[in-house]
Amino acid sequence: MGVVVRVIRLSHAEGLPLPDYASKAAAGLDLLAAIAATEKITLQSGKWGLVPTGLKLQVPEGYEAQVRPRSGLALKHGVTVLNAPGTIDADYRGEVGVVLVNHGPEPFEITRGMRIAQLVVAPVAHVVLEEAESLTDTARGAGGYGSTGV
Repeated sequence: MGVVVRVIRLSHAEGLPLPDYASKAAAGLDLLAAIAATEKITLQSGKWGLVPTGLKLQVPEGYEAQVRPRSGLALKHGVTVLNAPGTIDADYRGEVGVVLVNHGPEPFEITRGMRIAQLVVAPVAHVVLEEAESLTDTARGAGGYGSTGV
């Protein structure tokens, strides 16, 4: 059995299916845009906006839900999740919203029920930071930002 995440569907998501996996081995559930059937959200090139999902989640303690981009939207339209991955903490109880940005050259229209992002639930490891005078040496050392090659 998988991890149980309780969900409340808000009124503006009535009639939309709950997020689901597009295939048996998919890692993410598809999140849908919960906007009125008579409305649309248009993201102009270079602009971003918050798209409602109409869902509230209860993620179990020890887990987080990550809002990730859909590769098809990114490849075909240049549309992605601006703060990818967006994190939904286990103690958050508000509506899940998706911050989409249009990096493409054309305006992008979002309509009701459109698959706008993916939701991946993952375990969280809490760490204890221990202040130190030094760190162990490695072959890489402080090299970053491309220091290991292309």
